[in-house]
Amino acid sequence: MRGWTILALRAVIAVSLAGSLVVQVVIVPLLWADLGGVPLGARITLTVLAVAGVLTMQAFAVCVWQLLTMVRRGSVFSPAAFRYVDVIIGAVVGAAVVVFALAALLAAGRAAPGVVGIVGGFSIVLAGMAMLVVVMRTLLTQAIDREAEARALRSELDEVI
Repeated sequence: MRGWTILALRAVIAVSLAGSLVVQVVIVPLLWADLGGVPLGARITLTVLAVAGVLTMQAFAVCVWQLLTMVRRGSVFSPAAFRYVDVIIGAVVGAAVVVFALAALLAAGRAAPGVVGIVGGFSIVLAGMAMLVVVMRTLLTQAIDREAEARALRSELDEVI
């Protein structure tokens, strides 16, 4: 991966993280205030879902940043990358659960069926993305295994020569 690509991705991640902090500090309290007429249980649930959704994005962003650092150093094909990939999988699954819970809350609040369907469909898309990352984790495992095999073969060849 080229240096400018990593730089561009880091810029997007930095802007996303800054925006998520604004959401946590400004938007969530405003959401709480706007939900003043909503029953307390639904008000708390919506606020918790908003915060949980932002936290999943932040965990995802930090892990991608770390993987980009490993790419830049040429060490992404190492067992240390699994820690970040596993957190990414968990964050995407967590986001899918948050969005599904929002769909359920909207359905219970008698929101328009189309809105519930769109939000529920989005949770399915997120679950599919988590499965895609699981497949990519398997590919990372295979790449690490092939790298180890190549290293062993080079070592044997060096001994023969």
